[in-house]
Amino acid sequence: MQITAKAVAELRAKTGIGMMDCKKALVEANGNEEEAIKLLRERGLAVAAKKSSRIAAEGLVSILVDADTHTAAMIEVNIETDFAAKNAVFGEFVNDLLKIILKTKPATVEELLKKEFKDGLDVEAELKNKIFTIGENISIRRFVIMDDVASSYVHGKGAKGVIVKMTKFLDDPRFAECAKNVCLQIAAMTPAYLDPASVPASVIDSEKEVIATTIKNDPANAKKPEQIIEKMVQGKLKKFYSTNCLTEQEYVKDGSLTVGKYVASVAKEMGEDFSLAAFVLYEKGEGLEKKEDDFADEVARLTQK
Repeated sequence: MQITAKAVAELRAKTGIGMMDCKKALVEANGNEEEAIKLLRERGLAVAAKKSSRIAAEGLVSILVDADTHTAAMIEVNIETDFAAKNAVFGEFVNDLLKIILKTKPATVEELLKKEFKDGLDVEAELKNKIFTIGENISIRRFVIMDDVASSYVHGKGAKGVIVKMTKFLDDPRFAECAKNVCLQIAAMTPAYLDPASVPASVIDSEKEVIATTIKNDPANAKKPEQIIEKMVQGKLKKFYSTNCLTEQEYVKDGSLTVGKYVASVAKEMGEDFSLAAFVLYEKGEGLEKKEDDFADEVARLTQK
């Protein structure tokens, strides 16, 4: 049966899959578009399984905020290469996932995968379709939902994402500017904790042990009594807090203030009572192994007979 260029183009428009793959599927399906789509999807599942072991450490961090409820969803979706992460199909898929998250409020990635995507497909099936269409492994790594978000920020076209919550939400441009400045602070200085009270006891104990050992190993401190060593440890622990806790960090736009004091100053100026309540920071590919390409080895492999 002869397959027309128009039929191939229409199938490509519906699936986003390459012209040659669309033509092959139509030939096998004797020109039946629905059957061809089914074949492509079946192959998509096989391709997804084959690619699933490949490292996906690039991708996007993206955020969507419901303007009416101030509820925000932030997601990290990984893909193998930065080039593919800029693909419009990939970007649209990430945005569609955020819409589903805000609408259905899944608790886990596993639960998200079972949510309906469109055309009778769930998210997991559509994920496998996108793997086949784009030709790289894709992984939905994590997402978070936060209510009453004061502000959000995406840095570097998806390299980092930040959402910030205050103890109350105010519809005021001064509040909005303050919250946005805090988002920029977090993106720039990457704090690990909100405040000293948020640091787990195990982390503090470990840090104190490291500090104490360092102090005692210095010959200049050999004769100092234990109580003096303890005071020195507490002093250096403040440095740990000022680096790792958002409220204790030096505010990047005014070094005379900490972030906590900056927020307090804005609240006082407004005649309001609010402070930082929570934040979430996602960094694309954080903690993931990244593929290192060896160009010489690749050329040698491709030229082997």
